[in-house]
Formats: sequence, structure tokens, C-alpha cells
Amino acid sequence: MRAVIQRVSEASVSTGSGKCGKIGKGLVVLLGVERGDTVSDAEALASKTARLRIFTDGDGKMNLSLSDVGGSLLVISNFTLISDYSHGNRPSYFGAEEPEAAEMLYNYFCITLKNLGYHVETGVFGADMQVKILNDGPVTIVMDSALLKKKK
Repeated sequence: MRAVIQRVSEASVSTGSGKCGKIGKGLVVLLGVERGDTVSDAEALASKTARLRIFTDGDGKMNLSLSDVGGSLLVISNFTLISDYSHGNRPSYFGAEEPEAAEMLYNYFCITLKNLGYHVETGVFGADMQVKILNDGPVTIVMDSALLKKKK
């Protein structure tokens, strides 16, 4: 499972039928589910995301977490994070999980964050979405659950 996490002042996501999710200060998480990912991948990634200390304190140091600043999360499915771009110029997405299983793990990731006490907004799984992000920093972290699981 891969995530691109961006610290934002505000963000929203919409589809052709209208706005789906909107947050103020917090994190936007673009989430890709890879073949073979499990609930333990979702749990590891959600837990690490929630605990990231990437918000600035009074001294301008990145020492504060999402809970410290009362922030929210906007989680958006993004299978293109699982692209293989090593051959040719058109990426392949064969490493991405099948949609039904990927949606289950995407939802599990979101529920895990909610169970940790966070306000979570979402896009529409599998939909063509437009994302508006006002980056704060910018601060962008790329995470892979496989690396998190190796550290245990």
C-alpha cells in the first residue's frame, strides 16, 4: 500500500456530480492499494500517518501531529500510485489490486483512522475526481506499508 501525504491548509475533492469531501487544516492522503496488500498494511499505514509529526510548533519546528493541531484527513483512492514505469513511456498498473479488494482496503484504512479519533473525508472510490489542494509548506511524505512492516 502506498500513500502520498500532503500537509494542507485546506483541500477538497469533487466528481462531475459535485463536491464529495472537504477539509481545512490537515492531511491529504492519496492512497494506492497493491496486489497482496492486507488489513495489516492498512493498519500500519493509517497508524503511521496519524502519528506523523509534520506540523510546526511555536518555534517553527515540525514537532506536532495531526491530533496536536486538531486537523482532519482527506483520503482519496489513487491506483496510479502503483504504476510500473520501468519499461517504455506508458506506465502499467498490473501491480494494483483488483477494484473490489482495493476498495475494501481503502475503506478499512479510512475506518482505522476514524477509530483512532480523526475526522476523515473521502473521495469516491474509482471515480474520476478533481482535487483542490492548498499545500502548507509544501510538506509531502511518500509512504509504503512494505517498508513499515519490515521495520517491526
